[in-house]
Amino acid sequence: MGRAFEFRKARKMKRWAAMSKAFTRIGKDIVMAVKDGGPDPDSNARLRAVIQNAKAVNMPKDNVERAIKRASDKSLGDYKEVLFEGYAPHGIAILVETATDNNTRTVANVRSYFNKCNGSLGTSGSVEFMFDHTCNFRIPAEGIDPEELELEMIDYGAEEVFVDEDGILIYAPFESFGAIQKELENREIEILSSGFERIPQVTKALTEEQAADVEKLLEKIEEDDDVQNVYHTMQE
Repeated sequence: MGRAFEFRKARKMKRWAAMSKAFTRIGKDIVMAVKDGGPDPDSNARLRAVIQNAKAVNMPKDNVERAIKRASDKSLGDYKEVLFEGYAPHGIAILVETATDNNTRTVANVRSYFNKCNGSLGTSGSVEFMFDHTCNFRIPAEGIDPEELELEMIDYGAEEVFVDEDGILIYAPFESFGAIQKELENREIEILSSGFERIPQVTKALTEEQAADVEKLLEKIEEDDDVQNVYHTMQE
């Protein structure tokens, strides 16, 4: 198994841990998808993907429909995706993905978390290169040979395919998302969920005490409502 498999295994119990936080994140994703490509999922591939993810975390259909309706309101402000880069204590690189309607507030908050936990907020490009930006798809395992699928999906950018208890996972570079989504839909293969992740190229082992210092910063960042995802190079 490759890095994507190990990364997925380490993060699985943490991802979407708080259901209310998951709904908030998906609500913002819906707004950005609708503003970008309109409210009709049939003609908006990004919105189709977000709706699949909403189903995967059992977000009620009424919530999804309300979010789409709200997002269609032209008076509603848009969310801007902003990436923050920095270092936690002990040389651990951190990437913070945010979706914000008030960049000044988000910058101030994120900077304060780093400062309070003996970290340092960096400039654009300072740590992003340490992570591979990937996309992923989860599909049902029934009736599909993962090895055969991997060989077929290589032509569309897939780099790693593996099976876990949730189905078959396909990992590929960020820019292959559209091609793989289209091919799976053409084959009428159900997409259970999809998304993007940043996989660290190298991780660093810390002592228990050092890891606690890093976790303190990670927890503060993850509690912020503007934060969508946090990635780091600490070995888990």
